[in-house]
Amino acid sequence: MSREELSLSFPESMGKQLRSIAQAEGVDVSEVLRQAIENHIAANVRAKDFKERLAKRMEEDREVLDALAEDE
Repeated sequence: MSREELSLSFPESMGKQLRSIAQAEGVDVSEVLRQAIENHIAANVRAKDFKERLAKRMEEDREVLDALAEDE
């Protein structure tokens, strides 16, 4: 599986909590974040209005891309 690295910024107190949770679970902070992101993605995909929001976003992106293509 290929990987992508991202940089995150959050309050120091959240970082301390995150490290404590990871230590209590016996996993790396990265694993706790991966699990949280996976759960967030799954919740959004299951949301009733997700496909509507996705379609709207895709249409907005298409309009921008079409406008950029016309400028050439």
